[in-house]
Amino acid sequence: MRPFLAVFPAFVLLVACGSPSVDDGSPVGPPSGAHPDEASAPTPDADTFAEAEGDWTSRGRHPWFVLEPGWQLVLEGEEDGEPVRLTITVLDDTRVVDGVETRVVEERETEDGELVEVSRNFVALSKVTGAVGYFGEEVDLYEDGRVVGHGGAWLAGRDGARFGLLLPGAPRVGERFFQEVAPGTALDRAEIVRLDGELSTPAGRFEGCLEVRESSALEKGSELKLHAPGIGLAQEEDLLLVRYGMRDG
Repeated sequence: MRPFLAVFPAFVLLVACGSPSVDDGSPVGPPSGAHPDEASAPTPDADTFAEAEGDWTSRGRHPWFVLEPGWQLVLEGEEDGEPVRLTITVLDDTRVVDGVETRVVEERETEDGELVEVSRNFVALSKVTGAVGYFGEEVDLYEDGRVVGHGGAWLAGRDGARFGLLLPGAPRVGERFFQEVAPGTALDRAEIVRLDGELSTPAGRFEGCLEVRESSALEKGSELKLHAPGIGLAQEEDLLLVRYGMRDG
């Protein structure tokens, strides 16, 4: 889908995986990180989950996902010969969706320097299982600097939609689950491929990466994502992490 971005010289970064935690350091749910050899046959695509309204927090850390205001990831690559940049920022903003206070995670995508999409994703962490819950998104699609559509937008609690999981609290190889549960609009699903992936990017070299294969029940094809421990998304198809950390200002 996107040609591979040339890898710049990288420093070695080994980040140990830990338990999900809230800001005071207390654990959120059970520790993650099943051993990579504990592979199981692919499970049916799970679309219902045990978490309840009172089990969520709008900030904290999963071993492969950071939900702290100000945390930012920048990935870059090419598509059809054009430079693409994806900037993911955890905002200070929260929003109550289907009775749950969620954190807004903004994604901004540009192609050849032109803004093509902005999405506001509503995310929370389970205090019981450590899972990363996904409660919907608002989408603005741009063309020539103007909003031209909102394709893919959905919210849990509306039109039969329910929350999905971006990542389970204790991932296991072969585990499959829906990330978006919005019939007729968004039915993205994922399968855990491995827990010991290695990746070199312009931002560094990472070990112990969580590798996920994502697809949609509404579309053909799939895409590969790798999440670096302690950091978050480090590869989306041919987009690679070029910068991460707390944003300036």
